[in-house]
Amino acid sequence: MYNFQYYTPTQVVFGKGAEQETGKQVKAWGGTKVLIHYGGGSVVRSGLLARVRESLQAEGIASVELGGAVPNPRLSLVYEGIALAKQEAVDFILAVGGGSAIDSAKAIAYGAADEGEVWDLYEHIRQAKAALFVGVVLTIAASGSEMSSSSVITKDEGMVKRGYNNNLCRPKFAIMNPELTMTLPDYQTACGCTDILMHTMERYFTNGGNMELTDTLAEALMRTVMKQAIILRDDPKNYDARAEVMWAGSLSHNGLTGCGNGGDDFATHGLEHELGGMFDVAHGAGLAAVWGSWARYVYRDCLPRFVRFAKEVLGVKADGTPEEIAVKGIEAMEAFFRSIHMPTSMKELGVEPTDEQMRRLAQMCAAAAGGKKGSAKVLYEEDMYRIYQMAR
Repeated sequence: MYNFQYYTPTQVVFGKGAEQETGKQVKAWGGTKVLIHYGGGSVVRSGLLARVRESLQAEGIASVELGGAVPNPRLSLVYEGIALAKQEAVDFILAVGGGSAIDSAKAIAYGAADEGEVWDLYEHIRQAKAALFVGVVLTIAASGSEMSSSSVITKDEGMVKRGYNNNLCRPKFAIMNPELTMTLPDYQTACGCTDILMHTMERYFTNGGNMELTDTLAEALMRTVMKQAIILRDDPKNYDARAEVMWAGSLSHNGLTGCGNGGDDFATHGLEHELGGMFDVAHGAGLAAVWGSWARYVYRDCLPRFVRFAKEVLGVKADGTPEEIAVKGIEAMEAFFRSIHMPTSMKELGVEPTDEQMRRLAQMCAAAAGGKKGSAKVLYEEDMYRIYQMAR
């Protein structure tokens, strides 16, 4: 086991009707004028945005609004939000939506309080010195951004996708009503479940020290998400399954499942970020499309973890050599992805990059990672290129 620090300052308000507490939460953090940031029209059509407005008004809190957040949230909208926040002298950013709206809201919070170029943060040229407070009304269980220090933004020019982590942007509160996720398309629900699983798997498949309690928590979380994903495939309105997945999404990315594990892998995320940037694909689907190829490329270098994963998460029987068990686990995970209609290759994802594009993807992935990425197996540019080839 390795030394670790665990920091989760986000206040969670969970359950039916939880969005009615939004105004009280903002007021508790000193907010007096709020920028409400959201995505498309679903929060309007469902009446959620109106309920959030009413909750703020009931506490005497003024608000302005900026919609338009999209999957792979754009830097251009972040700039628009920064300008609006400064013009209106807002002192609190409220994201109403899923990971895209939350990540965009975090970037706006940086830019509204910190005078430097916000994209420099995502290029890791400098560190943020300040950020407005951020709160969340969650509508999609997926990214875990509602309790994490991370955000991912896509630069419109060149569709370059980059992530940045800083505790300044951890949301002060997260309102979680599982009912708000019931209007999601089945595909989006499945993408969300995949992202949740991957956030835990990225911390699970590491070389180094491990902690039994952390491993057991991670395995229970993954088993739970897989079980509930099947339930939601067949019964999308199941409240209890929605609640389990929503809570798992937060726990998967607030650092809990990495405590003592000696470093995160996140190579699959790195590979997908470039794929998502180039082809604008759904994040969860992109992760599923490359994971199996990544796993086959690295499992021999992290064999004990893959064997444990196969046995404890996927129920693979301990028959055969460790390598055989590990491969059966990878195959079982891919079978699960297919069972919830997720792709297991780039072709199934709907993209067929040329060799030149795969070379470019590998170059960008390596550059974004500072030359190398991974813990299960450290990957360099040529390794990344080979994984993209395998994932075609």
